Amino acid sequence: MNHRRVDTHSLIHLTLSLSWESLEGRHCEVRHFPRFNVWRDLDLLPWPVRHAILDHEPGQSAAFPFEAGELVPAWREDAVRELAADAFRDRVRPDQAITTGRFYPRGLLQGVPGASVGDRRPARLIGRDGERLRFDLNHPLARIPLELGLEIVAVEPAPEERGGRCDDALEALSRGPGMQARHGSRPTEFFGDRVWRRVDEEPDRAFYRKPRMVHHLDATALAEVEGLHRRLLSPGSRVLDLMASWDSHLSGAGCDRVVGLGLNAEELEANPALGLRLCHDLNESPALPFEDATFDGVVCTASVEYLARPLEVFAEVARILKPGGLFLHTFSNRWFPTKAIRLWSELHEFERMGLVSEYFLATGRFAGLHTRSLRGLPRPANDPHIGETRLSDPVYAVWAYREGV
Repeated sequence: MNHRRVDTHSLIHLTLSLSWESLEGRHCEVRHFPRFNVWRDLDLLPWPVRHAILDHEPGQSAAFPFEAGELVPAWREDAVRELAADAFRDRVRPDQAITTGRFYPRGLLQGVPGASVGDRRPARLIGRDGERLRFDLNHPLARIPLELGLEIVAVEPAPEERGGRCDDALEALSRGPGMQARHGSRPTEFFGDRVWRRVDEEPDRAFYRKPRMVHHLDATALAEVEGLHRRLLSPGSRVLDLMASWDSHLSGAGCDRVVGLGLNAEELEANPALGLRLCHDLNESPALPFEDATFDGVVCTASVEYLARPLEVFAEVARILKPGGLFLHTFSNRWFPTKAIRLWSELHEFERMGLVSEYFLATGRFAGLHTRSLRGLPRPANDPHIGETRLSDPVYAVWAYREGV
């Protein structure tokens, strides 16, 4: 790491974060900018943030509070628009549900001021009035106070420049956050009979009969998952790895006893973290084969999208957790499309955190809900997907704690 101070001709690895609260929980979004060009892009950040970057060294960190509407466009009444329900139904897939609280691309709202064909920005369906649908085109965080954090990770000199495209780091950071929260206090209408259906309805034990000794996230993303496990699990915890495979990503967490519950015996046998291995199909039988209050923590990595009976599973996890015990889900934007519930592919990546949050809230036995996103780190150079994208897989996390003392 180069320890030179930041000047107007530096390239820096800059990490920005947004922290905020909704009625249901706390949220934090983290985005890395490994090659932030100070000369081109610094002026797009708020003044106190610019001041905390210039003439400072790696390791500098700071956080700044902002009132609602200061970091993202302020909420406007005229950005709430109506559209005929029939016109909107004609623009979505026949099998796609239209439900209150969900987000849809603005491009589907043709004829509504502020929307144009091809516009992917989110518009939230906030109500119905007869055959009219009411959409909110405001930014999802428009009414929420925010805390903007920064850390200077590394500094290096940049070549002399006289042009180039400006990259708005704040806009990139705030693209998506807010979509995981409810509209006011009303639950988002995710649930319904059709949402749990899957393309491949064959029993899961048949699909997972063949072992798959592969990682479903790149090495950088998996390191972030492991770091979250270390931070949230107390040393000596008894932990259940739900929907486990050949790696529990618990390195350094100091867990005392780890039980793995999965679908492939060969994968479970290859997992060195496990002290006990159980094959069990949660979609066939959500009941968990453990006594009440058995575990200090339950983790589920890159698998929540495959739960076809999630509310029953979450209730069971609440039963087997000790009071105050952690239930943590981490996932990304890669999955087996034929085995995930159909709703998962319809949702924006940040809305998926909202779906998992609703699982927790609907159970009624969890408290201290948190969501966290991490994006923007470089993909490892030896990763097989480096030709598709140079960014590491995003990591999304949702967790809460079993109520009680």
